[in-house]
Amino acid sequence: MKKTLVSTAVVAALAFCGVSAHASCMDPSNAGRPMGPMNFNHGSLPFHGGHNAGDNIVGTWHVIYTPDGTTTESGEAFIQWHSDGTEWENINYPVLNGNICMGSWKTVDPWHVTRNHVGWLYNSGTLAGWFNETETDVVAPDGNSYSGTNETTLYFTGMAPTVLKGTAAATRIAP
Repeated sequence: MKKTLVSTAVVAALAFCGVSAHASCMDPSNAGRPMGPMNFNHGSLPFHGGHNAGDNIVGTWHVIYTPDGTTTESGEAFIQWHSDGTEWENINYPVLNGNICMGSWKTVDPWHVTRNHVGWLYNSGTLAGWFNETETDVVAPDGNSYSGTNETTLYFTGMAPTVLKGTAAATRIAP
């Protein structure tokens, strides 16, 4: 069983690395599957305009992830950033491969926030490892969008860590 799990994890990691370079609530087996973008009617969003990026990041967001060097979406998520410095994410990966993860964040300067994000890696419901993603985002002055860069390290059981890089682009979901 362990040999099968490690072999599956290796194949998934190699497939993931070849197709996609972003992880968030990781689903290495389905990272390259084609998906159309969701269309949220954000309409006329309220002006948030807090004192800094930390004030403006708090809320619920629709996020699109893209691996470095591509224009292909690797994931689409809902993220809630909380005023206590915690955040959680629900991404459009299958539940049995892991689609919920959490982390903490802090304000870097008036325009930037950074987060440290962790989650489990599963292979069809079987624990296969964990990941750690760090991301630095610039928040728009009106508080209705942000974008940033991320780096994710995958720790599959019995394998050397794999580092993936990508970008995030988010739009606030109005309350």
